[in-house]
Amino acid sequence: MTIFHHELRQGRLSFCIWTASIAFLMAVCIFLFPEMKGEMSAMGNLFASMGSFTAAFGMDRLNFGTLTGFYAIECGNIMGLGGAFYASLVGIAALSGEEKGHTAEFLLVHPVSRIRVIAEKLLAVLAQLLAMNAIILALSLGSIAAVGEPIPWRELLLLHGAYLLLQIELAGVCFGISAFLHRGGVGIGLGLAAMMYFLNLIANLAQRMDFLKYITPFGYCEGADIVASGRLDPAMVCCGMLCTAVCIAAAFVQYARKDIRI
Repeated sequence: MTIFHHELRQGRLSFCIWTASIAFLMAVCIFLFPEMKGEMSAMGNLFASMGSFTAAFGMDRLNFGTLTGFYAIECGNIMGLGGAFYASLVGIAALSGEEKGHTAEFLLVHPVSRIRVIAEKLLAVLAQLLAMNAIILALSLGSIAAVGEPIPWRELLLLHGAYLLLQIELAGVCFGISAFLHRGGVGIGLGLAAMMYFLNLIANLAQRMDFLKYITPFGYCEGADIVASGRLDPAMVCCGMLCTAVCIAAAFVQYARKDIRI
């Protein structure tokens, strides 16, 4: 597992910065909730009357006066966007980084098969995502307890589980793309995450565009839907995980026969 541990060491600074930033912003939102709680009902009524804007973010279906509704919108957006960008960056750099950094000639002359290289790099990506989500969930629970609010366990775990699946999907897609790149693709990763986010906004705005929710992983992370139904949409999740599996399989096939430029 030398490659696995090397990948974790290489990515530790980025991991710490992204995890600390997301966790800090979420904690700030949670600590602001008691101060704003009394005004949230009025704000909720105001948002509900803003038409398409509130529909785009699902604010017309959530009660801002409750921690669950507030958390699903405010913390959900932070976790969704922050986690999506980080997952895309980690995934897109996993296989293309060796050629960009001119370290492929050192790595591939060792008695290690390319399949093992890919597998350990993929495990490192997944380990970083799992660790980040575990830390953020723990700090969020601690922050909610610190402000004296009851913890909505079911909704909270469903929301965090949905965002973990979103990150795995985006990381898997970017991991597959990285196998076809000969240089870094940071712009591709960030652009893909941003595009998926806006596709979900479009799907929320126009009913005839609902099919986009089966394309973007943000579709099954909609806080209003999760809170209302108490579950994730199984069809959307299955579509996302199937896409992830296909992209990861493509990465194994492509990288195993790829002409590495050194």
